[in-house]
Amino acid sequence: MRNMRRGFTLVELMVVVVIVGILAAVSIPLFSGNITASKFSEGIAGAGSVRTALRVYEAEHGSYPTVTTGTAVDAWGLCVSASDLDGKYFNNADYDLVSNASAYTITVSGGGTQSDAPPSGTSIILDEDGDLTTDYN
Repeated sequence: MRNMRRGFTLVELMVVVVIVGILAAVSIPLFSGNITASKFSEGIAGAGSVRTALRVYEAEHGSYPTVTTGTAVDAWGLCVSASDLDGKYFNNADYDLVSNASAYTITVSGGGTQSDAPPSGTSIILDEDGDLTTDYN
């Protein structure tokens, strides 16, 4: 009589479960870090839009506008409106511009009111030299 074995042994199944567990333990933290970075790409793009508007303003007027912290987007005097900066992860209230005749700093802060907002206390800072500083993990 012929003995036909079908299926996998318990040891083979346990080896597969261990390998899948190790792969999941390595890949999940990497994946969650990429999610945060992708959310911040929206903020970086918004800061770039504000930078472009500031450069246009400077080319037309010879200096940057004077803007103090806490000034609403629509009062910046630029061709960027509050609705231009509303996105999925950041809204216009998350952007802050401080500017004088010769320098500016655009700050985009996390923890806003938008859905799935990046963590509170994280930020993007862009200045007139094009230096981009990000504080997110």
